[in-house]
Amino acid sequence: MGNKQGFIVLLALLLMAFGIPKHIKKKVEKEIKDTFEVDQFNVTSLPIPSEIAQDLPATFGADNLFKIEDNEKVLGYAYTAKAPSKTAEFDYLVLLDKDWIVLKAKVLIYREEYGGEIGSKRWLKQFIGKSQNDELAYGDNIVAIAGATISVRSMTTAMNNFLQSLKILHTKNVL
Repeated sequence: MGNKQGFIVLLALLLMAFGIPKHIKKKVEKEIKDTFEVDQFNVTSLPIPSEIAQDLPATFGADNLFKIEDNEKVLGYAYTAKAPSKTAEFDYLVLLDKDWIVLKAKVLIYREEYGGEIGSKRWLKQFIGKSQNDELAYGDNIVAIAGATISVRSMTTAMNNFLQSLKILHTKNVL
């Protein structure tokens, strides 16, 4: 097995072992490569102590925050989660720089007939540059989308919960 194949196998094992679900791992890997402009990288889980995890919003799991490194140099972080839509859930990814600022938000899998417009790059770019100090408000600093109200509100709430979790983790010196 060549170096590149060995690396891909190792990366796949790491991604599966650290909580990135198999059905989204290829999409997550592609987004990391494109965003950080790297071909090789390591993804490791950032475990959250259980006594601190209980203070976080329920959507913030202990196994969905990851550090992205290239040759032991931190490139940034990744967060994967699900958010509810009208009758199902959608998977999304947030990529952050090494200072915990949002570089990219991406809807990875959307499972509804309506509301899929929240997956557009144009709509998702509203989250770029956001940090733990930001609060998002539907209809205020987050644009509504006709026909996607439930999904827009859900993604806004999910991002607010994520940013609030980062603030709590920084306050408690976990990050």
